[in-house]
Amino acid sequence: MTDPTTDLLPVGLEDRLQKSAAAISRARRAALDAMDSYGYDRVMPPLIEFERSLAERMDGVATRRMFRFVDPASLRMLALRSDMTVQLGRIAATSLADAPRPLRLCYAGETATISSDQLDPSRQRLQLGAELVGADGVAAAAEVVMVAIVALEAAGATAISVDFTLPDLVDTLAQDELPLDPAQVDAVRRELDGKDAGALKAAGGAAYLPLLYAAGPFDEAIARLSEIDAGGALASRIDGLKAIAAKVGDRARITLDPTERHGFEYQSWFGFTLYADGVRGTLGRGGTYRIGGTEEVATGFSLYLDALVGSLAAQPARDTLYLPLGHDIATADRLRAIGWRTVTALEEGEDPTALGCTHRLEGGEAVRLS
Repeated sequence: MTDPTTDLLPVGLEDRLQKSAAAISRARRAALDAMDSYGYDRVMPPLIEFERSLAERMDGVATRRMFRFVDPASLRMLALRSDMTVQLGRIAATSLADAPRPLRLCYAGETATISSDQLDPSRQRLQLGAELVGADGVAAAAEVVMVAIVALEAAGATAISVDFTLPDLVDTLAQDELPLDPAQVDAVRRELDGKDAGALKAAGGAAYLPLLYAAGPFDEAIARLSEIDAGGALASRIDGLKAIAAKVGDRARITLDPTERHGFEYQSWFGFTLYADGVRGTLGRGGTYRIGGTEEVATGFSLYLDALVGSLAAQPARDTLYLPLGHDIATADRLRAIGWRTVTALEEGEDPTALGCTHRLEGGEAVRLS
């Protein structure tokens, strides 16, 4: 008796069948083409690397979420990548260390994690993104946000929204303007992230309460953030956020949550999250950061298009030409060259319609099947 569990896939993994695979392939190709149009060159890092390299190139990368195993050749620990951003950092710091800056790179590939998070049960995801290495100022941030929006539009996303955040805000204010003991910083950051006013007071962060209310639609939130008396420490950040928002214009809806930290463990002064109509959860994140080992500044984003597939409009079935036994090979080659999709007969008695064909080659011409 056949074991019914033999062909089950592990939790969090799935097959993408024809329509879904076609949709994600179109979205990936379109997004990469959009990034290329902005001058971002594609690189293709390996699926597996030494664990130490993946862990040390970027803060906040948890190796405990990676599949790890020993390399029989070197006897060193290997890891299956869970985030491609760290690999781009390694490439920029090693193979492309002498390349002119700013360096524009993009990528696409599969990633995997041992466990899923609460909002996304998937353990394998297609990650696409772009990195602007050697720049993390307002101009770099504005460019990267725009490229992310354009890439999502090309992939088929609609009604895109962007949520800005300031990942190092608490650390910056805690030094002088709103001083905190080092032991309080993590607690205050955590309660701000959780939007818990009572717990924030209890953690010694009463002075940070106004930040809880500086969130929402960008114009309103930035006005409330501007009213907070922080001795001028927020002025440059506020000006920067306004400049980035002006660059985006009406291309996307913009919101602001200055204390959001989830997913921004390695970002520095600026971060953003991407959403789209009809898509549950986030489509991507980005921001400014430093590459571990070299401390070179960079700005980038990552997109996860798997979540987008369900919202993409179904593409009409492509016309497919059935090539009967004994057909002229030169004619078939010519038709494929001008865009026809073909299915070649293997034996007599096949049903072209059942095989998904819309036309049949007869007398050197494509004739529609009734």
